[in-house]
Amino acid sequence: MTTSPSDAPPFGKILVANRGEIACRIMRTARRMGIATVAVYSDADRAAPHAEMADEAVAIGPAPSAQSYLAAERIVAAARDTGAEAVHPGFGFLSENADFARALQDAGIVFVGPGPEAIAAMGDKIESKRLAAAAGVDTIPGHPDPVSDVGEALAIAARIGYPVMMKASAGGGGKGMRAAEDPAAAAQGFEAARNEARAAFGDDRMLIEKFVAEPRHIEIQVLADGQGAAIHLGERECSIQRRHQKVIEEAPSPFVDPDMRAAMGAQAVALARAVGYRSAGTVEFVAGSDKSFYFLEMNTRLQVEHPVTEAIFGIDLVEWMLRIAAGERLGLRQEDIRPRGWAIEARLYAEDPARGFLPSTGRLRRYREPDGEGIRIDSGVAEGSDISMHYDPMIAKAVARGADRAEAASRLAATLDGFEIEGVRSNVSFLRAVMDNPRFRAGRLTTAFIAEEYGDAYDAGAAAGALAPVLAPVAAAVHRRDAEREARLGAPRELPETFVVRLGEGGEGGGGETGIRIALRPVEDGYEAVFDGRRARVRMGGWRPGDRVFRGAVAGRETTVGVARGAHEGWRLTHGGAAVRAVVRSARAAELAARMPRKPEPDLSRFLLSPMPGLVVSVAVGPGQKVQPGDPLCVIDAMKMENVLRADRPATVEDIKAAPGASVQVDQVLMTFADAAAADAAAPGAAP
Repeated sequence: MTTSPSDAPPFGKILVANRGEIACRIMRTARRMGIATVAVYSDADRAAPHAEMADEAVAIGPAPSAQSYLAAERIVAAARDTGAEAVHPGFGFLSENADFARALQDAGIVFVGPGPEAIAAMGDKIESKRLAAAAGVDTIPGHPDPVSDVGEALAIAARIGYPVMMKASAGGGGKGMRAAEDPAAAAQGFEAARNEARAAFGDDRMLIEKFVAEPRHIEIQVLADGQGAAIHLGERECSIQRRHQKVIEEAPSPFVDPDMRAAMGAQAVALARAVGYRSAGTVEFVAGSDKSFYFLEMNTRLQVEHPVTEAIFGIDLVEWMLRIAAGERLGLRQEDIRPRGWAIEARLYAEDPARGFLPSTGRLRRYREPDGEGIRIDSGVAEGSDISMHYDPMIAKAVARGADRAEAASRLAATLDGFEIEGVRSNVSFLRAVMDNPRFRAGRLTTAFIAEEYGDAYDAGAAAGALAPVLAPVAAAVHRRDAEREARLGAPRELPETFVVRLGEGGEGGGGETGIRIALRPVEDGYEAVFDGRRARVRMGGWRPGDRVFRGAVAGRETTVGVARGAHEGWRLTHGGAAVRAVVRSARAAELAARMPRKPEPDLSRFLLSPMPGLVVSVAVGPGQKVQPGDPLCVIDAMKMENVLRADRPATVEDIKAAPGASVQVDQVLMTFADAAAADAAAPGAAP
């Protein structure tokens, strides 16, 4: 990566006021620069990788972030006690807290970021929009002042014209935001967003503005030294979002042309200069299909998605933040900034796509990261790490760089297939499916991409049918190779050459009732598979029994497939967006199994089960109450987001098993019904 002309480390020791992957990422740069590091950790993070990676680590409180990572006075004290000269806040937590920056300033400790005044100005959406307009930045039509109540909100929305976006003035990270297409949705959304904002930020002021049709989320990375020098490092496309939370980002954008890039970049730099900005920052825009663009907000910190910018420009943003914080001048000129290639980042979360992407907590029983040319993995977990309900459920970020967008996407696809994650649910299969989505490959993106392409949930098992020509022969080949090993170690026996592969949860589906019949003939480094009237050579690529990832080829195409042994029978396969169980039997064994009676599935229709670990915020019904489809049943808070569980059919409530304030686990019974089930707990919606 490009470095500053100065070779001397700007600080002797810094404290990183964060956790997880961002803390580890900052420490890697600090270590390369010869800077000692101090980590802070909560009780839940005592053995976390970031605490072990640092030169020193300081305990700062209990697991809840309000009592640890958000306790500014404890972090200032830790910096003072360890002799840290500066504090890097990372992103989230206190990274955009002006009072924290001032407290460090008063203690004689450098805040690695902009000054408190710039943080305060850009952190307030009302003030930032006013300053942006004054600096000549295009702003979206809307109401300039906070909205006090629902009545005023409806009047303003009618004047602006639907659809409208309601968002918290002090918001961020997708919290406190709701879009509305009509007055009814606006009334519901205003109250829900205001409640969420009050809980998340302690500030329930709301703004209302025009919602741009077919919007794309484009952001510009800026660097400024506060001494007059300011540049931009192109744009990032961040349109693939779910509930306003970014999922996949890339640089450059497939939508932005050179003229649009120059115009957006010039406006972003103008805003940075107008507020006397120093450090790295991001100016976010919403862009319409006609290439019009409007200012959304400025993030006065490092962004989660900053690696894609670093990948194509060869610039370490954390290093520049540290050097600028120490008073060095920005040694880069706009005319020297030239991108090379393309980079795409995917955020791996501990969440269950099949249950509406709800957080999944637990211990990572197994965790392995893939590698390869052009691949960067930023993570803050290790095998044995706990994914806690107290923090963001991110596991890692996978970044792939290529000569062009197609190569970057293909590399990222193979990388996602190579992750080994057990112990919690993850969104890896969903991310992998996006990589092959025709609309994604064509670059036809909007912020509604996920909702339009996948709805409220993603069923990784449903993808097995389309991928059967790859999954079935791989399953048969690894099963045969495994059987060969057992035969070598045990008594010699004749190995079958014809198998039946059933794909799907429980071995059902995908291959149909009779499964896929496959004949295998050994060839050099693999097998020739004959099935469904086709022939496909399976090159094993050195795969051996016990390996969790198959890296070989099927029909001449390089292929990566997760092939973990199943808990009872068969294999757990992950590839191309599919995550399924494959039961492989000899043809004779399959015939015998087909004659066995099937065990009926348990009837859970009388129960509402919690789809996530969390806190019961409220219960909307009582015993004896009749409910209809769509009626709210209760609200569960998980990861500081409210999720409403609703009835999916008519029923009568029998008993409430979890009262408001109760902590609940996944699949815990929340209530029972006297007749037909009412709960659609598989995909609850956020509070409307």
